[in-house]
Amino acid sequence: MAKQSLRQRLGAQRPYVLDEQIGYVLRQVYQRHAALFMAVVGDDLTPTQWAALSRLHQGGACSQNLLGRQTAMDASTIKGVVDRLRARGLVERRADPDDGRRLLIHLSEGGTELVLRNLPLAQLVTEQTLAPLNADERISLRHLLLKLT
Repeated sequence: MAKQSLRQRLGAQRPYVLDEQIGYVLRQVYQRHAALFMAVVGDDLTPTQWAALSRLHQGGACSQNLLGRQTAMDASTIKGVVDRLRARGLVERRADPDDGRRLLIHLSEGGTELVLRNLPLAQLVTEQTLAPLNADERISLRHLLLKLT
């Protein structure tokens, strides 16, 4: 029996309509969220930089590798984020006291101040992003999105 093509195995019968594709819709939602973030938070912070800073604030110092995993960034992305944050004096690299070969990323004093100043604004961005949804829809959306991760 001849091998079936992927299209045949998936039973693709409907035409591909970009507007109906989940990745496209998710990207549009993220673009709206990122635009809100930049407008509200400002401070020349990107959402990925904010994720790293807020994760460090929430969980404390950690390796760059772990920070990348905790913020869903690959190794090259988290390296660029950390490098930019270091250049701005918002994070520092310090030797791990338990393993001198390993470096830990710490929030600097300025980074901590920036996070504390922006936490309420970041929460406002989430509220604005979810504004079209009622309370039950917000809970359902979060639940459904977490099932996809």
